[in-house]
Amino acid sequence: MNKQQVFYIHGGESFKNHGDFLERLKTADLWHLPKDDGVVPQKKWTSTLPEVMGDEYEVIMPPMPNRQNAVFSEWSIWFERHFGYLEDGAVVIGFSLGAMFLAKYLSQNDLPFRPGAIFLLSGAYAVPDFDDSDCYDFMVKPAEVRPLLGKTDNLFVLHSKDDFVVPFEHGVALADALPEAEFITFADKNHFLIEEFPELIEKIREIAEK
Repeated sequence: MNKQQVFYIHGGESFKNHGDFLERLKTADLWHLPKDDGVVPQKKWTSTLPEVMGDEYEVIMPPMPNRQNAVFSEWSIWFERHFGYLEDGAVVIGFSLGAMFLAKYLSQNDLPFRPGAIFLLSGAYAVPDFDDSDCYDFMVKPAEVRPLLGKTDNLFVLHSKDDFVVPFEHGVALADALPEAEFITFADKNHFLIEEFPELIEKIREIAEK
């Protein structure tokens, strides 16, 4: 029996203007460095995902191209390179820019395999009054994502009310456009920059055991 596949697409940034990207490089926090008190930056739940899922799962976490200034067409090519390896039933997870990528890509394209579940975590979407100058290449209107419903029998939208990167209203807008999806909300998980995410792990196991 093949292992249950879990395919995770990480977040990133994308800029409409190259000058904005250069300014970002000049001003972005060097979050990966130890703090002044010597404390090592907090690990994110994805760093231990393969270990937490265990030997019965095959966790695939591809490094997407140029994540600091991502381009949708480049991510599409790299995603498609994995199609020959991914099998029916694979659990596909997109986080932040990764969620935006999946929402847009799957709204416009078919897959050669049928995911067992699709999870969209903390994505931003083209909603009124939202400045899309950043990540513009990955933007899709919530009303345009309806085709996702035909790609899997298990579609989940996850967002935390205290997300300081992507306002909670984006998750609400996507869930409203996809009422058939399960909208899972949290009060205190910020942009899912957390060490442990047992609720997601439980959901993945629940899908795998069906």
